[in-house]
Amino acid sequence: MSLVVVAECVAEPGQEDRLRTALEALIEPSLDEPGCLAYRTYADPNIPGHMVVVAEWTDPEALARHGTTPYVRHARQVLDLVLAEPMAVRRLMAARPPG
Repeated sequence: MSLVVVAECVAEPGQEDRLRTALEALIEPSLDEPGCLAYRTYADPNIPGHMVVVAEWTDPEALARHGTTPYVRHARQVLDLVLAEPMAVRRLMAARPPG
């Protein structure tokens, strides 16, 4: 059963573009990873600097491997500089199997 991760980020004022760039830089390499089923970023049109990443992984192990990649480690360093508050991360699984 797949695992969906929802990560909410809020940039410090003036750091909105750096946040967007850091998150968008993760899309392509993440989609190339084994176990990544989907990876998208979303911007809240009503709250400047509020972005959400929604990713789907085949299993927790694939997500764990993702967290060890060089580009994720780099993104974390950037996020430490630009976020106004800690990233809120939720890990979700389907309430019941399909069918």
